[in-house]
Amino acid sequence: MNLKLPITIVDELADDEIRAQGELDLASGDIRIVQYEDYDIATQGLPAQHKEYAFTVGVLSSGGRDIEFGVRVDRMSGRYSVTPDELLEIKGRAAKLFSQPPGSAMTR
Repeated sequence: MNLKLPITIVDELADDEIRAQGELDLASGDIRIVQYEDYDIATQGLPAQHKEYAFTVGVLSSGGRDIEFGVRVDRMSGRYSVTPDELLEIKGRAAKLFSQPPGSAMTR
């Protein structure tokens, strides 16, 4: 069973956002294989270290529907993750999302 799902990561800055693709491990809550879009972390640093940084969200998409959730960023290691409580909520919402036929509306 694959417990890893592709997600979009959005680091919100005061006047901008930095997007990345990553892989959410549903067993641990760790987000791995983060690949930024049009952003060079080697020269620009971790988005969460910018003084304009506000917060980070993750987006899980399926069939044109999205689940948005909070993401924690460890500024020292550069690791992204979700809390255990957030992970439990994501699992429940994802189960509903993936079990619905395409085109049906998702209710929370």
